[in-house]
Amino acid sequence: MSLFTATVLGNQEIMPATHVLALECGAAARHAQPGQFLHIRCSESSAPLLRRPMSIYRTLGNIVELMVRDVGEGSGWLTRAKPGQQLDCLGPQGHGFRLDSQSRQLLMVGGGYGVAPLVGLAERAVARGMSVALAVGAATAELVFPAHLLPPEVEYIVATVDGTTGHRGMVTDLVGARLAWADAVYSCGPLSMMASLARIVRDTRWTKPAYVAMEERMGCSMGVCLGCVVETRQGPLRVCTEGPVFKIGDIVWRDESAARVYEAAVEGAA
Repeated sequence: MSLFTATVLGNQEIMPATHVLALECGAAARHAQPGQFLHIRCSESSAPLLRRPMSIYRTLGNIVELMVRDVGEGSGWLTRAKPGQQLDCLGPQGHGFRLDSQSRQLLMVGGGYGVAPLVGLAERAVARGMSVALAVGAATAELVFPAHLLPPEVEYIVATVDGTTGHRGMVTDLVGARLAWADAVYSCGPLSMMASLARIVRDTRWTKPAYVAMEERMGCSMGVCLGCVVETRQGPLRVCTEGPVFKIGDIVWRDESAARVYEAAVEGAA
């Protein structure tokens, strides 16, 4: 982890209100892993006061790419960044996804914007000769991550709530048939989606590695403020330092109401 100044090299809108920022990050980029994040000052003044955590999308040499969706003051400011602009960054932060050398067939499950770290992870897996199936869910077709931005070797499976493309329903509907094939599972997305995935993994008694990248609001990103604590079987842990990536079975999904709300919402929209 280090404090550094990144230079914006490019800013491309890839989906409505969703941009990919390419940042020159120097040595920080060479240590970055999918699932880690940069904590970025999103202003040239004192407001907003707090930095924003942005998940690492891809890395190449000294370049880190971030996928940023305009959902508020800080992220909106980032989506308007211009080439040549400098950003005050802290990172890379936290523990990212790791590829197990013994796993050869990987199932990745992403929900909406949560697909970001899985793209970079899929690229690394393909480069190592692993097989990857990426299942992605979104509300509607225009919010589905563009297929042409993935390595051609990745099997891309899509679900949309309104059925405008791919499977009509939940992305977790696509998981059960793939578990027998997979050696490991990696996921990032809405909490309700990951709770639903955890229930599937538990109910099928799937014992192979399964990991989730948790997303929480953060204040300091250094483990001091305790604003991003999640409950695990080892006790309360901080997403910013002990995470963001955890074993799916280590998270205490406090109850399954989140999963049920997610499933009911999709069923009601179908």
